[in-house]
Amino acid sequence: MPRASRRMGPADVLWLTMDRPTNLMVIVSVVLLESVPDWDRVLEVMRARLVEPYPVFSQRAVRSRGPFARHRWEDVPDFDLERHVHRTTLPSGASDTELQAYIEDHLAEPFDRSRPMWEVHLVDGHGEGAALVFRIHHALADGIALTRVLLGLTEDADGRPGDLVGPRTDTGLAPAALAAQAGGPGGPGAVASALRLARTTLRVGWKQLRDKGAREAVTDAASVTLRTGQVVSDLLLTTNPASAVGGEPGRRKRVVWTSPLPLPGLKQAGRLVGATLNDVLLSAVAGALHTYQDDRGIDPVDLVTMVPVNVRPLDEPLPRELGNRFALLFLRFPSREATPLGRLALSKARMDWLKASPEAVLTFALISVIGHLPARVERLVVDFFADKAIGVTTNVAGPRELRRLADVPVTGVLGWVPGSGRHTLGFCIVTYDDAVRIGVMADEGVISDPEGLLAALEEEVALLVRIGAAGGTAPRRRREPRS
Repeated sequence: MPRASRRMGPADVLWLTMDRPTNLMVIVSVVLLESVPDWDRVLEVMRARLVEPYPVFSQRAVRSRGPFARHRWEDVPDFDLERHVHRTTLPSGASDTELQAYIEDHLAEPFDRSRPMWEVHLVDGHGEGAALVFRIHHALADGIALTRVLLGLTEDADGRPGDLVGPRTDTGLAPAALAAQAGGPGGPGAVASALRLARTTLRVGWKQLRDKGAREAVTDAASVTLRTGQVVSDLLLTTNPASAVGGEPGRRKRVVWTSPLPLPGLKQAGRLVGATLNDVLLSAVAGALHTYQDDRGIDPVDLVTMVPVNVRPLDEPLPRELGNRFALLFLRFPSREATPLGRLALSKARMDWLKASPEAVLTFALISVIGHLPARVERLVVDFFADKAIGVTTNVAGPRELRRLADVPVTGVLGWVPGSGRHTLGFCIVTYDDAVRIGVMADEGVISDPEGLLAALEEEVALLVRIGAAGGTAPRRRREPRS
């Protein structure tokens, strides 16, 4: 019986071919559970709500031969769910530290390309409960789609499967708003025009690569077509300055995360400057980066991160093939600014500008085209843009009510998308059940003390809450440098 197969989308090809030993293209998610679930029930949930609805979880990536070779997804004939779902047990009552160490030990493991590129670890012994650790290759789907998939494994109090609902996305920019940008001046053809611009840019770039250095070629090629004022300045001229969190990445990564942080106090701080919760949380990260640099005797600078933007309508079901459909924005953290309210105001202003700009449309078009390029050119283009940032920051608004997975209450959710190029530091922000957790993924060789960054982050959140409660008058406490 012939194996079913389908052509891989260009954006999926891009993420498939971007794997490097120092930055694997693997999305990592952690679901914290109140107690240890039944193993057979976990397998049943994975089979019924993961593998059966989405065929890519039982398929492998293959490439046809010949001069016009194409990447395809192909069914694995001997697929066995239990080869992808593993179980381990930590010492009884293990803390977050032990769970984090377990996750870190698996982060650098590449997937066997002859098998479906995903795995789940049920980790018993985390406190009184357990954790489910998901590792899923980015080629299967983007982060927001996988968040919806993972929430589909859960149920509400009435037993209904979960999913993201409403207009929220990683940046607070609704898909409808992105569509409105694309359908603004020039009508619905704006995205098609952006695609043509991106294709022209990269064709010119490929020609110039034969005659000029890679950086100059990509810059000149993009300048031919993407002359759209400030957006072009951001996309092409943005640079990531030397800093305490920059350097050459290695294989070993560290993960740490905060305890649950209360939302009401953070929202109250945002009201002082008319900022959203998203603005406040990004401001808290900026504050932690300011402190981390300052504590190491380095003059703080603004640091750039890449922020994914969902372009799928969240009120429509996910397609069975999943895949990647998202854009990227460059956000400059106001991590040079010394005052909390100053950072908050700048975070709001910069996010407001990004939401109103066509940058997401242009980067979505660019991602759609890069996957068609020869591997050598693709890598040059990806590096050119990736090296403008320290990493990726995601912000996902999860369910506001308690969920259950395999009949066990979910107490927390975290998830990181991978970095690329020379990325060394990524953040994930996840709101769930009226609380928020912020996770850090750091390159160990560059940021040997992510716990220090985490402590600075938790202190910045506490400071913002105090300022909000005091109506903006709480003093900035002078911090002593860490040894």
